[in-house]
Amino acid sequence: MRDKCGIVGAYSHKKSNNISRPIYYGLYALQHRGQESAGISVHNGEKMSTYRGMGLVCDVFNNGNIEGLEGYVGIGHVRYSTTGKSRIENSQPFFSEFDMGTIAVAHNGDIINSMELRKELEEQGYEFKSTTDSEVLCHLLIKKYHKTGDIIKAVQEVSKRLIGSYSLVILFNNDLIVVRDPIGIKPLSLGKVDDTTLVASETVAFDVVGGEYIRAVKPGEILLINDEIKSFKMPKAESCKQAHCMFEYVYFARPDSILDDRYVYDVRLKIGKALAKEFPAEADVVMPVPDSAITAAIGYSRESGLPYGEGLIKNRYIGRTFIMPTQEERETSVRLKMNPVKTELEGKKIVLIDDSIVRGTTSKALVNILREAGVKEIHLRVGCPPIISPCYYGIAMATKRELIASDKEVEEIRKTLGVDSLSYLSVDALVDCIGIKRDQLCLGCLTCEYPTKLPDNIEEYEARRCTC
Repeated sequence: MRDKCGIVGAYSHKKSNNISRPIYYGLYALQHRGQESAGISVHNGEKMSTYRGMGLVCDVFNNGNIEGLEGYVGIGHVRYSTTGKSRIENSQPFFSEFDMGTIAVAHNGDIINSMELRKELEEQGYEFKSTTDSEVLCHLLIKKYHKTGDIIKAVQEVSKRLIGSYSLVILFNNDLIVVRDPIGIKPLSLGKVDDTTLVASETVAFDVVGGEYIRAVKPGEILLINDEIKSFKMPKAESCKQAHCMFEYVYFARPDSILDDRYVYDVRLKIGKALAKEFPAEADVVMPVPDSAITAAIGYSRESGLPYGEGLIKNRYIGRTFIMPTQEERETSVRLKMNPVKTELEGKKIVLIDDSIVRGTTSKALVNILREAGVKEIHLRVGCPPIISPCYYGIAMATKRELIASDKEVEEIRKTLGVDSLSYLSVDALVDCIGIKRDQLCLGCLTCEYPTKLPDNIEEYEARRCTC
């Protein structure tokens, strides 16, 4: 039911243009955010067309599937499920016809009270085809639009009911509507290329089509994009504390993206330098766990003076183990993903840089691979403080009982992983590296202090999230 995904929206102010290909390329650039399914909805001023499929963007839109998507305004989505089954019914955009037109919704985030909202709608006679938040949002928007006759007012009214995180692109007839939740957990940026206005989860979606970044969509902002761009605010948005997801900077976003006017690459470089200052080590070489820890490892190398090297080569045709649906798949895929360079490792003392440790399964498997390659000492340095609590806002970090740091001290974790030393970056240092005030970041998975109220049935929610 919950997704950590990537979204793209595009509106060409030249009606003869077809925006399906810019959306396609934008989704390609956001493939790291979801690898289970992809979809695009477009509108040509008369009708909406949608195509969705399971798999990677290049697999879904092959054999000319994109050619039938003709329109000057549209939205796109790449998905992986944090709960629920990986199936076509749960792929996005979710779309619906109603008596006043058509609507399609693509969502990045997690509405943690969606179970209650869905139950309410079902009791009122609404039928559901999927288990996604997007379908809940779609029904709520149609319901409110019937009452208000104004789509912006409908969005504002629906936002009052939502608890959690959401960045949305909505294709309402031939209007593009962009929404970011009032505390700004999920990233969302505005850009342009030639006569086309763009919006995306990350700015790399603009770069790939030769576009430029204009600005971040503000927390609590609603954009109505048609022949012009109008900005609206959610009710009480100004009184909400911002809570940007720290994990986007640490791991999830591409390093060449800009999030809320900060270059992710620069943040990760600072993380590596901070690790070297806080936790130096006597070693021969600094090596990353590729690819997401490469930038931090470069930072550690520059600050420490130790040479940078590559001891693990990644098979880039294998998806992220972090987002594999089952534990068995995550364990099996480690050796498929990483292969040691024995000549660079044998007899060496290494500083191994990783962006984070969640379950510890991958880290332990990598340590075993390095030991088998003849590494003399492994000093593991982690760019994210210990993750002690689940994320309820769209990142599949597992249940609390599966998190290795939830009930173990650092020394216990060190022994479990089999490394010679283990150190995590401190929370204060991480905040400094990101450059956003602590009270404007979501650090819930590190501190158990969440930026929104959690539902009373959060344990039931978590159980369903991990077993559906």
